[in-house]
Amino acid sequence: MAVFQRLSRSRLLRTLHHHQHPLSNRFSHSIFPQLSPSSPTPTTPNPSTDSRIRLPISQYENFTSKFRFNSSALLLQNACISTSSGVAEKEGGAPKTNGGDAGGSKKTGEVSWVDLYLPKKARPYAHLARLDKPIGTWLLAWPCFWSITLAAFPGNLPDFKMLTLFGCGALLLRGAGCTVNDLLDRDIDTKVERTKLRPIASGALTPFQGICFLGFQLLLGLGILLQLNNYSRVLGASSLLLVFSYPLMKRLTFWPQAYLGLTFNWGALLGWSAVRGSLDPAVVFPLYISGVFWTLVYDTIYAHQDKEDDMKVGVKSTALRFGDSTKEWVTGFGIACISSLALSGFHANIGWPFYVSLAAASGQLAWQIFMVDLSCRADCNRKWVL
Repeated sequence: MAVFQRLSRSRLLRTLHHHQHPLSNRFSHSIFPQLSPSSPTPTTPNPSTDSRIRLPISQYENFTSKFRFNSSALLLQNACISTSSGVAEKEGGAPKTNGGDAGGSKKTGEVSWVDLYLPKKARPYAHLARLDKPIGTWLLAWPCFWSITLAAFPGNLPDFKMLTLFGCGALLLRGAGCTVNDLLDRDIDTKVERTKLRPIASGALTPFQGICFLGFQLLLGLGILLQLNNYSRVLGASSLLLVFSYPLMKRLTFWPQAYLGLTFNWGALLGWSAVRGSLDPAVVFPLYISGVFWTLVYDTIYAHQDKEDDMKVGVKSTALRFGDSTKEWVTGFGIACISSLALSGFHANIGWPFYVSLAAASGQLAWQIFMVDLSCRADCNRKWVL
């Protein structure tokens, strides 16, 4: 090791002398005086009598430590030595934004298609209806699509007109529900990190503007409802009681997710009646119950994003109710969901491909439950939408 150090110092000394510059000579003599041409070959010094080496060696070590660990620049004789680009990016890069913050408010620096393509005056209304977050619309539409598909007569494809009407209805009803929720929760939303940038909570829209927008959405929804048969009109209109009362449940019970399940899966009843003109309890009730349990799974995972803020403002949820036992609870809900769905398919006389698809869905649901990190907001946000 000593031989290697001497060879390394000799090579650096020759490099500095090659330039024949006074600064280079002075620099090399100050660091390695024992290896300069004017100095004799060094012998093992006596630490008590020869202090000449101790200072240069400490200078050399100080120089290398600064060169290696100073992550910005090293000023030496008015020359700036840059470090590697990777370290520079860590310190001088763009400011970071908080991750995993989703579901009704925009993250810092997040730009959606609403911000890019809609007129400025229309953007708050689009955000109020969550048009930039379509996952909620899909969660509302899927039970409708399942029911319409099950109601199709043997040998026929699902009614495309009904699928289109219910898809548009899901978009409007979800937007209306979010508007009602934001109107009633505007004081709470300002205290929750994930929701404080919602249009009404942030002041981008007034409550009166929100009410007017709610009326507009309900008017369009009425136009869709009138396309259905009389039985379905009455059944569809009755769901409005659930839509308007859901935001109050988080103040009254630790089970608002169950109430949301009753609301979000009403289409499992309505889709069948729109095609058949009435309900078949043996098929649609297990389908409806399956959707309720499914909602309990994904919305309990979703609620874990806000559990700290919910405790501060006094809002209740299944995430707070279950606590550390959440995974055991949602596992039970998942089993009940798949079992009810299988029962519905059995009563509808569906063939074996349905059960193969159901087995694949069971595997995905199990992965979603067991892999989610309930202590991480970002992971909860990722897993609940999968």
